[in-house]
Amino acid sequence: MVEIVTFSEAEPLLDWIELTDALADGHRLAKAEIGDQLLYRGSDAMLTRAAWIDGLGSAVKTAFVVPANSDLGLPTTNGAVNLFNDRTGELAALLDFKLVTKWKTAGDSLLAARRLGPPDCAQILIVGAGTVARSLVEAYSSVFPSAVFTIWNRTRKTAETLVSDYQNRTDIRIADDLAAAVSGADIVACATMAAEPVLRGGWLTPATHVDLIGAYRPDMREADDAALRASRIFVDSRATTLDHIGELKIPLEQGVISRGSIIADFYDLPGGAFARAGPAEITLFKNGGGAHLDLMTSNYILAKWQSR
Repeated sequence: MVEIVTFSEAEPLLDWIELTDALADGHRLAKAEIGDQLLYRGSDAMLTRAAWIDGLGSAVKTAFVVPANSDLGLPTTNGAVNLFNDRTGELAALLDFKLVTKWKTAGDSLLAARRLGPPDCAQILIVGAGTVARSLVEAYSSVFPSAVFTIWNRTRKTAETLVSDYQNRTDIRIADDLAAAVSGADIVACATMAAEPVLRGGWLTPATHVDLIGAYRPDMREADDAALRASRIFVDSRATTLDHIGELKIPLEQGVISRGSIIADFYDLPGGAFARAGPAEITLFKNGGGAHLDLMTSNYILAKWQSR
C-alpha cells in the first residue's frame, strides 16, 4: 500500500534532533547517486531532483514554480515527493512537498550547527524573514533553547510580521543595523534570495558560525569574499555545491578560495573531520540541500508516520 503523508498529520510526529541524527546516520551509507533536471516555460519552472542510496531507497522530488499564482491567491511553489522501495522499486509513499522541504532545509543547517556552532550560543541572527526563517527559529530553538533570536530583513515590515507570529515569545526581536547584529551574533543564518552578498566578512567576530542557505543558482551569493577568507568552510555535499551554486562556484573560479579550502562535508562526519577545531575560529557552512537529503528526510518522516 502506498502511504499518503500529509503535512498537518505528519508534522506533530517529528523531532528536530531525531531528524539530524537520522541525517548523520544516512551519511554512513554508500554515497548517493544524484540527478537534477530544470525545465522552463516562460517565467514558470519545473525542478526535478532525484537521489538513490543503496540500502535506503530512492526519492524523486518535483517542484513547480509558478509566479503568477500569487495573483490568484495560490502558493507560487507546489510539488510532491515520491519515495521508492530500495529492493523492489515500488512506490512506497507520496509525501507533502512543503513538509519534506521545510524539515530537510532546516534540518540540514541544524545538523551543521550541532557540530560547528559554539556550544554556549546565546545570540542567533537570521537574515531574511520568509518561510525558511520561521523553520530556522523552530529548529535552532531545539538545540539552543536559551538563545535570543534577532531577525533582519531588507523590508522591515516583513520582519515585523514574522516576529508578530511569535507573540508568546520574548526571545525574538528585530534588528535595524545588520552590521551590528552580525558582530553581536554567535550564529548568523542567511536565508535570502540575494544574488549579491549581503553578509560582509568584516562584520564577523571570532567564534561565529555562519549558515548560508539562500543561494541555489550559479549566479547567487549571500556572503562576500572576505567572509570566506575569514572562515573554515564546510558544506553538506561537495557534489551539489562546489560546481553548481554561486556561493562557492564563483569564488572558486576567481581564485578567492581553492577546493582545498573546503574542510569537510557530511560524508566526513563518521571520521570526525566535520567539526570545530578551536573555540575562537569562524566556521562557515553552505547548505546546498541536495536530493539525497530529501531522501533521508523522507525516510525519517515515513518511519515516524508508520509508527504513529
